[in-house]
Amino acid sequence: MASPIRILTAVPICDGHDSAINTINLEFIRHGIEVVYLGYHRSVSDIVRAAAQEDVRAIGISSYNGGHIEFFADVVRELRKQGAHDINVFGGGGGTITHDDAAIMARKGVDQIFFAGTSLSEMTDYVRKQYGKPRKKRTHAKNPDLVLARRLTEIEDRSGARRRSAITGDGSTSDRRKRTGRVIGFTGPGGAGKTTLIDELVLRFLNQDRHSRIAILSHDPSVIGQGALLGDRATMINSQTDRVFMRSMATRGQAGGLSPATHDCLAHLAQSNFDYVIIETVGTGQEAMPFQNDGIIDLTVLVMNPDYGSRLQLQKIVMLDLAEIVVVNKSDLQRARTAHSEIEQRLEQNRRGQKLIDTVAKRHRDPGVDRLFDLISADRTR
Repeated sequence: MASPIRILTAVPICDGHDSAINTINLEFIRHGIEVVYLGYHRSVSDIVRAAAQEDVRAIGISSYNGGHIEFFADVVRELRKQGAHDINVFGGGGGTITHDDAAIMARKGVDQIFFAGTSLSEMTDYVRKQYGKPRKKRTHAKNPDLVLARRLTEIEDRSGARRRSAITGDGSTSDRRKRTGRVIGFTGPGGAGKTTLIDELVLRFLNQDRHSRIAILSHDPSVIGQGALLGDRATMINSQTDRVFMRSMATRGQAGGLSPATHDCLAHLAQSNFDYVIIETVGTGQEAMPFQNDGIIDLTVLVMNPDYGSRLQLQKIVMLDLAEIVVVNKSDLQRARTAHSEIEQRLEQNRRGQKLIDTVAKRHRDPGVDRLFDLISADRTR
């Protein structure tokens, strides 16, 4: 089957109106479109960087604060400057954007402006018709992220028609001699704070070495034939930099927290001159073992929150047997001390020397996150 259409949606800088774009995102998803949502208050550079790394077909901008003629034009101009001529721009703004404004924006390269009263079905039909066509081969891409992003798209498209392969065109995924970076896997239940924790660790990685580059492979759920909301970028703050390459992936019907193409994409990233490659799974349950016998993950981190239920439920979580590091995030919650004690006893039974760390990822300069960073950094030197 054909690969889903991928678009990026965002709200411009100094604009916090996200109700409309959230409604539109859901409609796109219901019609089989994969939406990478960047969130609100985003700059031109944030939007263009994300669109390039995600290799989307188009960018949809929802603007309600004015300044839309200049902002949309700047996005188009920066895309062309980077060599991403095949990434298009459309958008809307209720009654903020006039028809005269739209005519000026069209001359500046904007595909389409939707006005107040346009139905959701009209928007969806336009996106499917306009951006569902086969894409021309990209030439003269000045940004190396564009080349890498298109390669990941090719791997993902190839994996859509078959099961995960053990070997890619780049060689064996388990060949550690070709690695340039450390591969760290993060998993855990939804809502535990994995994305926020990763973003805080990225800040520390970047500050430790001013020349380092980080790759992030992030997953969100979807089923075959339907779309997905790929929203981890919306909560990323420290990762909005050219030194971080982030790619969002939908599971496309595969259970277990990963995509059919994850293994091959991860192998390619691990050989692409990044100091660290971080993979984040979909929020997982008791049975999920996403990195078991993977052959490419160097270190597995399980992120939990204190509200996992009874001690009996704790005994059922298989990943507690496999993770090298277990993090109790949101440790400022009331039940955190009890959770730490119960999980500590569970890990002692494993007799594997697993590490247990308490964090509050949302807290600036959290000492628990510092300790986790030190463990990961030390592990790389082994």
